[in-house]
Amino acid sequence: MLEVNKENFEQEVLQASGPVVVDWWSPKCDPCMELLPEVERLAETYGDRVKFCKVNVLENRRLAISQRVLGLPTFLFFRDGEKVAELAGPEACTAEAIEAELQRLV
Repeated sequence: MLEVNKENFEQEVLQASGPVVVDWWSPKCDPCMELLPEVERLAETYGDRVKFCKVNVLENRRLAISQRVLGLPTFLFFRDGEKVAELAGPEACTAEAIEAELQRLV
C-alpha cells in the first residue's frame, strides 16, 4: 500500500486514472489496526487492478478535513479522480463491505 500525504495526494489519487482506494487510519484507532491485515490481503488480491493508498490522519489532519473524513476508519473509493463511494466508521468498514465496494469499482 502506498503511503500518501498532503504532498502527493492530488497526484496519486485525484489525478490517477483507474480505481483507487484510500484507507484513512490512525495508529491510535483500534478498529483501524484490527482491519489492517484484511486490507493488506485485499491489496494483494486486487493490487493489479486497484491502487491502494493509506493516509495517517494524525500526520495529515488538514488533508483529512479537506476530504471530509470525520471519523475512523474511513475508506474512500475513487475512479479516475472522482470519489464514487465511501465507507465510514467501524460498523461500516468491514472486510466484506470493502471487498464488495472493490468488486463494484473494478
